[in-house]
Amino acid sequence: MEFRKRLLATLRAIEPVLRVEGVLVVGSEVPNLLEAGAASTLVVSQDVDIGVPVSVHAEVKRILPSLRGLKPSPEEPSVWLPETPALIEVNFLGMDPSRLDAADTYVLKDTVLPLLVFGPLSLIRAAPPIDVDGLHIPVPRLAGLLIEKLVTDRTGEKGDRDLLVALGLITLATEADFANAANLFVSLSGELRHTVRSNLTVLSLLDPRPGMPDPRPQRQAVAALLARLEATGAEQ
Repeated sequence: MEFRKRLLATLRAIEPVLRVEGVLVVGSEVPNLLEAGAASTLVVSQDVDIGVPVSVHAEVKRILPSLRGLKPSPEEPSVWLPETPALIEVNFLGMDPSRLDAADTYVLKDTVLPLLVFGPLSLIRAAPPIDVDGLHIPVPRLAGLLIEKLVTDRTGEKGDRDLLVALGLITLATEADFANAANLFVSLSGELRHTVRSNLTVLSLLDPRPGMPDPRPQRQAVAALLARLEATGAEQ
């Protein structure tokens, strides 16, 4: 089944959650949704991450029993598994905008919906929602999600996948997005700035992978972003 159909069908299945104020689609599917017509050609994973602000955790938890076509994983209740091949996996992540330290991650314990409240997600702010095939989808501003992916210090397959999500965002970014990303970059600690620069360097060297954006044609764009961030940081 075409990936775009599965992605949109999954978002329709969790639409009651998406209507909760502050909830955002925050993961690897955002570049797919931001493409013209949500073309979904930048596929890097077979799941969708949903950011849940801790302030609305109780409201989201009340809605979950009404969802159809997905069920919580017995081992990890924050992961909801599809009951049909027409849908994809949904991962619920915690967001806490009040935590200003992007390195601060903690666990919100709950028997129904425990959440890893991921510090770098504090960099994310909502953009105007997008409408795709009649579906109202809340998405983050591109610059915040880009820096969030670059500030995350992961290794191996997961780390490479996050970097390829960043690559997808770079291909869609406007000049205003790059300017906003630079402003976010200079607000980070020295350690996190180093992580961003290191991840961009790794991204510039990645080889192509099936089902993921090809980094080779975008190496000049990645190098230009790295140079811009370094220059902006040097001015501070």
